Amino acid sequence: MHTNRLEAIGLTHTYGQGNAAAPALADVSLTIGADGPEAVAIMGPSGSGKSTLLHVLAGIVAPASGRVAWRGRDLASMRDGERTKLRRSDFGFVFQSGQLLPELPAIENVALPLMLGGTARTGAEAAAGTLLHRLGLGEMLGRRPGELSGGQAQRVAIARALVGSPGIVFADEPTGALDRSTGDAVMSLLIGATLGHGASLVVVTHDPEVAAMCSRVVRLQDGRIVSDERRSDERADAVPATAHAAPSGAAPVGTAPSYALPGTASAPMPLPQHPSYGAARSEAHVPNPLRDAVQQSWIEASR
Repeated sequence: MHTNRLEAIGLTHTYGQGNAAAPALADVSLTIGADGPEAVAIMGPSGSGKSTLLHVLAGIVAPASGRVAWRGRDLASMRDGERTKLRRSDFGFVFQSGQLLPELPAIENVALPLMLGGTARTGAEAAAGTLLHRLGLGEMLGRRPGELSGGQAQRVAIARALVGSPGIVFADEPTGALDRSTGDAVMSLLIGATLGHGASLVVVTHDPEVAAMCSRVVRLQDGRIVSDERRSDERADAVPATAHAAPSGAAPVGTAPSYALPGTASAPMPLPQHPSYGAARSEAHVPNPLRDAVQQSWIEASR
């Protein structure tokens, strides 16, 4: 059994009550990462339950019945603080519009989760810089989100999701705000970098071309899985070389890096004071349980 295994058994969930009750999930079971890292696309029409499934798998929303287990442990058995820590350490997240802090340069946006977890600034920024170089952003370390293109900003978001060496990355429409060519390039990079780090990817998407890049496609309708297809061939040619190749002198992408430098302190860095922490460009005030829970876990880490 692979270590980074996420298992969902008999998930049900309903929104509303009484006559207004609407089933969002109905007896959904699936396992991700059972035999090693994989890229899984979750597809379905609006209202099919795909976003709800993502939220339940990530431990943001509790199912009405059924269970989700990460590395053999039921998420429901964890205390709130443990689930918060899980979202900072074992899970990575990529959102539609990046959700980068506008006041911070790229390298600090990527380093922030490590610093909130206790890594000294020097070690965190060294790890962030190495990862940004691997993703082709070596010349953009000091640029703020407003100085980046949409594709560049999403690559920074990918780096932030991977910098803590998570076991699984959840992506919610990661190419939805990008044009076709940029979106395809970002998606290829997301898949290659995530699998290269030994993690699985779970991506919610409406886009069949995005789904075609994944090794597995799960389709939902009316809260039920109607198909679960695995590709026999991997589209390795669709993944840019930069997703796999490390710069000269850097550890291979598949190698878990050491973020703490010898002789550095490990005191957490205070969270920057922003009027709206984590506000993104176009999605800043759009309700999103997954995004809001992740941001809250970062805020709690700084206390």
